[in-house]
Amino acid sequence: MQALSSLRMTTWPAWGPGLLTAVTIAMAASFVAEHQGGPQLLFALFFGMAFNFAAEGPKVKPGIDFASRSVLRFGVALLGARITLEQITALGIAPVVLVVSGVVGTILFGAMLGRLLKRPVVEGLLTGGAVAICGASAALAIAAVLPRNEENQRFTLFTVVGVTTLSTVAMIVYPSVVKICGLDAHGAAVFLGGTIHDVAQVVAAGYLISPQVGDSATFVKLLRVATLMPVVACFGLMFRAQGGDADARPPVLPGFLVGFMALMALNSLGWLPASLAHGLSDLSRWCLVVAIAALGVKTSFQQLARLGWRPVFMLVAETLFLAALILAGVTVLR
Repeated sequence: MQALSSLRMTTWPAWGPGLLTAVTIAMAASFVAEHQGGPQLLFALFFGMAFNFAAEGPKVKPGIDFASRSVLRFGVALLGARITLEQITALGIAPVVLVVSGVVGTILFGAMLGRLLKRPVVEGLLTGGAVAICGASAALAIAAVLPRNEENQRFTLFTVVGVTTLSTVAMIVYPSVVKICGLDAHGAAVFLGGTIHDVAQVVAAGYLISPQVGDSATFVKLLRVATLMPVVACFGLMFRAQGGDADARPPVLPGFLVGFMALMALNSLGWLPASLAHGLSDLSRWCLVVAIAALGVKTSFQQLARLGWRPVFMLVAETLFLAALILAGVTVLR
């Protein structure tokens, strides 16, 4: 019996049960999102939170920790397969400058707003980065280089909930803004791609107007995704320089950022077949869903409720700031 038990341990890693739990939750969330509609990541988070009672179980905890960190970082690295430099340069210099200014400006606005509301600088940078770049994916990537503690993890989950909700609202409202402001196809693409938080919602909003706007808005959105690498690298260096507990500090250049850059370079050089790039992009999305499910298991609704109204105000204000900035830029460039 002892030999059999030892064999099971060698063939079934300690993180196996917890990882299987996260995958099962992710599959359920994906099924509901596909058949009923709605944000897949948000479903994964809420379904995971329903299993918070199992978070500290000795059989489940190692796998949940593995999914919320290692699977998450692997998924972020694979985001690089979505992007090529050709897509970015094809947009033209003015939209690139406008979108990059929107990213930088929103992050700085988030940091300033956090200071005004007397919140930790981490919260302003995390919410600002999530709104500015690519929603839940950016929140998870930025969180991976923040100091590791329960407070930051809890705030990351709140940010994922908030930014996903606001992205869904923007998907519905922003096409009407395009029509009210009389933007042409190019202006609409820059506005939608430069403001809506999540890639899927950008695609949906763009194609509500026209196929041309949908395609162009997706390229603009991918430009924002491309800024994820330098932003996360800067944040990692910033928090490492602050010192503190060596175990809690992020590495100088996390491995997942190296993977992100490598895949982006390979895709830009045309060395990634289109089918492989598409497959890696789908795998990236799936890894992020699994990671979100695991993070949900580790968090309870009571923990999120204790954060108060200030984080909600920060996310809404940052979203409105980015929309106003990009809309003003598009109007000037018209």
